[in-house]
Order: sequence, then C-alpha cells, then structure tokens
Amino acid sequence: MNETVLLIEDNAENRYLTTFLLEKSGYSVMAAPDGPHGLTLAQKQPVDLVLLDIQLPGMDGYAVARALRANPLTRDLSIVAVTSYAMAGDREAILAAGCDGYLEKPIDPETFVADIAGFLQQKSSRGGP
Repeated sequence: MNETVLLIEDNAENRYLTTFLLEKSGYSVMAAPDGPHGLTLAQKQPVDLVLLDIQLPGMDGYAVARALRANPLTRDLSIVAVTSYAMAGDREAILAAGCDGYLEKPIDPETFVADIAGFLQQKSSRGGP
C-alpha cells in the first residue's frame, strides 16, 4: 500500500493516534497542525486523501476545505472531515464546504483504518488520481 494521507489536526494526541493507526497499516502520513500548513503540504506533495479536523485555530476546517476545492492543484483531492461536530446540520455543512465524507470523533481505533480504506476505495471507483 502506497497511499499517502495528509492529516490536518491541531491536537497532538489526535495526530499521534491517527498517524500510529495509519502507519501501522501501511499508509504514509503527512501531518499539519493547522490549516495554512495543511494547504501548503497539499500543494507541494501528492496525497491520496486529506483528513481534516473542523475545529482548527485561526482557519477552520470549513475554510480549509473551500480553499482546497478552489485551488486547481488540490480541487480533486478526497477530503474527509474527522470532527467532534455531531449536531443536526453539522454533517450537511461539512459536506457543503467541500468534504467528501465525515467521521465522528472520538475515532474508533478498531474501525478507523477500514473507514479510511473505504474512502480511498470510493475515490478509486470514481476514477480519482
């Protein structure tokens, strides 16, 4: 497995757990602690999937998703929100901002990697890069 995941997450413990689970399963992970760094990484190196926290300092995940979609270099990336936002309407707002999917925090370590594999499979079945 050679897929690369860009994780945009401000919480160090969440970054550690997510990175650990994905790398243990053969994924490469690039991590950014905030939106601007994540946008820079997404433009510099090819990634297969972006995992995006919505509650980021400064530039929230909605703004990051919209910026990724507005840039010709990143507009076709698969973006999955990983967030604690679980109120009525949150999922719809996240998808409307440009995310392709949504996972609730706290993540389930038993199913997380399979969930990510499912999003990557959806991307490849759509003919994504």
